[in-house]
Amino acid sequence: MDLGTRKILDRSFTAVGITSIVLMALALLIVVVPIVRGGLGALYFTGTVEHRKIQYEEFGEGDGRRLTREIEETEKARAPVYRFLGEFEAEMESMDPVKKRELASKYGKVKRVLAHMLGPLPGEPEPILLRFQYGRTRWEQVEESLHDLLFVTKWDYSNPEEMAKEYFVPRIDEFRGTALAGLFPYVENNIESMMLPRPTFYWGFITNKSLDAHIFGGIWAEIQGTFFLAVGAMLFAFPLGVIAAIYFTEYAKDNFFTSMLRSANSTLAGVPSIVFGLFGLAFFINTVKVSESKSVLAGSLTLAIMVLPTIIRAAEEAILAVPITYKEASLGLGSTKWRTIMTVILPAALPGIITGGIISLGRAAGETAPIIFTAAVSVGATIGLADVFSSPTPALSWNIYNLASEHEAANEIRHVQYGMVLSLISIVLLLNLSAILLRARISKKLKG
Repeated sequence: MDLGTRKILDRSFTAVGITSIVLMALALLIVVVPIVRGGLGALYFTGTVEHRKIQYEEFGEGDGRRLTREIEETEKARAPVYRFLGEFEAEMESMDPVKKRELASKYGKVKRVLAHMLGPLPGEPEPILLRFQYGRTRWEQVEESLHDLLFVTKWDYSNPEEMAKEYFVPRIDEFRGTALAGLFPYVENNIESMMLPRPTFYWGFITNKSLDAHIFGGIWAEIQGTFFLAVGAMLFAFPLGVIAAIYFTEYAKDNFFTSMLRSANSTLAGVPSIVFGLFGLAFFINTVKVSESKSVLAGSLTLAIMVLPTIIRAAEEAILAVPITYKEASLGLGSTKWRTIMTVILPAALPGIITGGIISLGRAAGETAPIIFTAAVSVGATIGLADVFSSPTPALSWNIYNLASEHEAANEIRHVQYGMVLSLISIVLLLNLSAILLRARISKKLKG
């Protein structure tokens, strides 16, 4: 190959490599930026007086005196709304039955929107669910409710060749000439006085418990459960993985039995994670009965089996990377084989072993399928160390899926979903960063 052709090929491969890196970075930004933006929205947002009510009444957080003043101020601003409702209800009593029946259903929608936005209306029975005992806690939710109050959603089906088009009609048109007509412009012009929006940094999203299936509160139970499951998995998998790697590299002979073990380890590394979940249910819970039903222990054991092949392979490669002269020098000085392994080979291979372990820890923290049947629950409180042997736990990975796909108010708690995703990504990134720093520190210490 002549020099000119080689230069062209080198430049081509360089250009392809740089392009691939740029495309990967762009793809990562496209995925990560919305997650970061949405996740930060769970911590920093414009909160209403209803949010401050919940924080004080349910968690004992906030300034009670200031909150009392704010509640008095909002009650004064909301009083005309309740007056409009009362006057309209009195007016309905004198309407003819046909018009009354026609307006009753429309009026019911108005009351539902107002109750959703402001909380329980005067004269209404006390709601059982916590989500109906308070109004909107975030300003963007208030704006959505305000739009629903002011406008009626309609659909245009006039063109059969196109999909129906959505459009909005002022709701006030349905109540013109009635006592309720003045309600809509009043709410539109005084909504800030009724809700008192204020920039809020809600650190409790990380530290507080969940209330009413994550309608309010934080995600501490999910963070703690993820930590218990991941650390529990490593307590089982890391020692076994290192011991197996030592056996493969220092003691196992090159025979059929060893080949079968290596093949089994490689096969396990490629098994889908849902299979491990079913195995954990069938073996650890139904056969071995490590717990009566789902538990942190059963989930940790399942995750340990899943990450074990990765730890074995990483530890094996780290041990094989230790120069053979280290071993020969130790044995030449009269040290035993086991002492050589423990005092010479393992310390030298420790950076690679720890890196493999931390990467496996990050994978265990982010897995969903293995814990569905063995450990995770959708709603649950924080558990203590004594409960890990018998109690299930919420976990970030499972609850992200559950809240996004199965929660009845999924659209109202998007900020919780994004906050959980950002928390999980942050945990995994911190674990990987800790691996890099720990590896660098140990390598520096070994080099003297």
